[in-house]
Amino acid sequence: AYVLGERQELMRCSDDGEPSQTAGKPMMDVLTGAGLTNVAVVVTRYFGGTLLGTGGLVRAYSGSLQEGLKDSTVIEKIHGISMEIITDYTGIGKIQYIAGEKGLPILSSEYTDRVTLQLLIPADQVQAVEKAVTEGTSGRAKMKKEKDLYYAVIDGEVKVFDD
Repeated sequence: AYVLGERQELMRCSDDGEPSQTAGKPMMDVLTGAGLTNVAVVVTRYFGGTLLGTGGLVRAYSGSLQEGLKDSTVIEKIHGISMEIITDYTGIGKIQYIAGEKGLPILSSEYTDRVTLQLLIPADQVQAVEKAVTEGTSGRAKMKKEKDLYYAVIDGEVKVFDD
C-alpha cells in the first residue's frame, strides 16, 4: 500500500493474491487513518492462509502495519530555504535572538572580520525573517537565498534532505 502527495492525492493498495480486501485495504486504512503521506509499506505473510480466515488476515495485515508504525519514527518534512546572512559583530546578537525566538536552526557560522551564518528557514516564514533581520540590524545584514530544501527535526536534531 502507498499514499503519496501532501493531501494523500495518490493512493494504491494490492491484495496480491490474498482474498479480496483482506490485505491491501486494511493496510491502506491504517495509513490514511494515521494521516500519513509519502509512505509505502509492504507486509509479507509466511503463515496462516486458510487457518486465519478472512477476518484473521485483515487483523494480521493491519496489525503488522500498526506494529511497524509503532516501532518507526514518523517525521514531517518541512519545505525550507537555506539562507546565508552576513553581518558585522554588532548585528550577530540580534540575528541569534531572532533565530532562537522563531526556532530557526543555525546550520553553520563563520567568524572572521564579519560573521556569516547559514540559517534554515521554513519557506512560509522567509519574508517575515528577512523583515525582522533587516529591522533588527538596521539594514546592515546582507541576506542571500542559497537553496530550497526539505528538512525534519528528529529527536531535537535537524536532518536536511538535499535531494
